[in-house]
Amino acid sequence: MSNENVIQKETVVGGWSPYGPLTPEENVIFKEAIAGIVGVDYTPTAVSTQVVAGMNYRYKCNASIPPSDVIWEAIVEIYKPLGDKKPIVIGITRI
Repeated sequence: MSNENVIQKETVVGGWSPYGPLTPEENVIFKEAIAGIVGVDYTPTAVSTQVVAGMNYRYKCNASIPPSDVIWEAIVEIYKPLGDKKPIVIGITRI
């Protein structure tokens, strides 16, 4: 992989990083956390992270209730504990 394709996200302990594109790992964390949510489809478009005892994620998403064509934006907040514990959704806010 060339260095041109690597995107570095600056992470500050306690502070939120700027929103940026999802890494493959962040996409897996998102899908694992929302696996049990039914009724609304969330498609992440960007992510911001915060280092804590684990990691907090704020995913900007497009949301819709199929089969409707109405789409709105939402922030899905997810906490990923340290170790092999599963990520959990801690909040969803329509914006």
